[in-house]
Amino acid sequence: MAKQPPISKRIKELRTKADLSQKKLGILAGIDEFSASARMNQYEKGKHIPDFTTIARFAKVLKVPACYFYAEDDEMAEMILVFGSLPASLRAKTLLKLKTR
Repeated sequence: MAKQPPISKRIKELRTKADLSQKKLGILAGIDEFSASARMNQYEKGKHIPDFTTIARFAKVLKVPACYFYAEDDEMAEMILVFGSLPASLRAKTLLKLKTR
């Protein structure tokens, strides 16, 4: 069995965490209501991979950075979520501190 693409896995994880149906997430992300459920199912199963514009819309609806969906490593994905949730000033301080190590 082929490994599920990280995008597919992350869409499903966030969607279920947000307690949204496939159809509802699709509609909120701008997918036509009549095809939203089928398209989301294909994305989550890895049969089709959404383009970046669609990923960006999912990210906006789910309130996460778009790059989260592309992280292959779960630990890195978690770091992206944590870093993305910080206020801008704290992100800048954190980056500065990491760069000076």
